[in-house]
Amino acid sequence: MHTAFDMHKPIAVGSDHAGYDYKEQLISFLEGKGFSFTDFGTHSKDSVDYPDFAHPVASAVEKGEAAFGILICGSANGVAITANKHQGVRAAICWGEEIAKLAREHNDANIICIPARFVREGDAEKMLALFMTTDFEGGRHAKRVSKIACS
Repeated sequence: MHTAFDMHKPIAVGSDHAGYDYKEQLISFLEGKGFSFTDFGTHSKDSVDYPDFAHPVASAVEKGEAAFGILICGSANGVAITANKHQGVRAAICWGEEIAKLAREHNDANIICIPARFVREGDAEKMLALFMTTDFEGGRHAKRVSKIACS
């Protein structure tokens, strides 16, 4: 499988309790494809606070320790808001395949945020596969992406 990311590094994965089942499914998907990953939790369906898992994933992406990140919570809003506080992180909420593809092509997203309560089973894997294999188009989009960071 061609990937748009440097796969010499692990993929950073995290979720809260609402995203736990999808996180486990996506980890199985990654294992099946032979990709390495770091699971930042949560490790059960017990209620937790999403920033406790979004910050470590975003930090790994920010520091270049991870190829990219995957975050899952009920709506994906909480994890995306948290992750986007980190410099160089472009966390995109993706609820469908076309959105996942455009997040990479147009926004150079480096964390996919999946809303577990709004995505059908099986669709998360399809979105992740597209996210992983879609290259950033650059060009007119590079100018726009370069304006995202606060200075």
